Amino acid sequence: MIDREIIKRAIAEDLAGGEDITTVATIAGTSQSTADFVARKDGVIAGIEMAQGVLEEVGLTNIALYVSDGDRVSTGKVLLTVRGDTRAILLAERTALNFLGHLSGIATLTRAWVDAIEGTDAKIRDTRKTTPGMRMLEKAAVVAGGGTNHRLSLSDASLIKDNHIAAAGSATAAFTKVRDKYPTTPIEIEVDTLEQLREILPLKPDLILLDNMSVEECEQAVSITNGIAKLEASGGLSIESAKAYAMTGVDFLAVGALTHSAPNFDIGLDFRAE
Repeated sequence: MIDREIIKRAIAEDLAGGEDITTVATIAGTSQSTADFVARKDGVIAGIEMAQGVLEEVGLTNIALYVSDGDRVSTGKVLLTVRGDTRAILLAERTALNFLGHLSGIATLTRAWVDAIEGTDAKIRDTRKTTPGMRMLEKAAVVAGGGTNHRLSLSDASLIKDNHIAAAGSATAAFTKVRDKYPTTPIEIEVDTLEQLREILPLKPDLILLDNMSVEECEQAVSITNGIAKLEASGGLSIESAKAYAMTGVDFLAVGALTHSAPNFDIGLDFRAE
């Protein structure tokens, strides 16, 4: 996907109302070049169309894409080639790499989690712990990595958490208030203990978030729930423990780190010798 408004803001931020003084001083206005975006490591690509959009925003049109979002790549793989005005390529370079590296980092980390639970029925799911203004791009990167999306906004579905429960007086009161006001909206509710789980099961929520529960507690929760609602393990998860949690029978593993802690995927821009 391409978000041209974000691209415009990113380039405007880089120029800050001026111009690329280093490039203007060192590169002739008539200079033409060919450059490749190259993967410096193995991973999964996301944001390739955003990189293309950045190049287009500065007037470059001779662009060839060799990968799509979700593709696994190896070190040295050429992802994109651009030909045209050298000044424009250099102006776009860092912004395009910022988007491509960040989003590919999310996709690569997501794929690692997905691979870690291979052979189970559980799915890796993201959260709303996204970069402000970048949510749709980051959630698309999660999907490119093989994960699934939680709600995209606060208006998509209800997630009743501990603070809502405290403010409403009880889990039952909070659930009832949401169901009465939004009768067709999916409701997920957070529980911290198996006792809370038993309390809310008669309400038949669509999904129950098992907050910071151990593997053993998740196993018990699956048995207690017996298919009445879907279950999501959240909090305290690691990629090393992911398989054990997935094998308990929960439906989802919620991983905030996919978007808030993914390392940048190393990609470089290499000019070809003419």
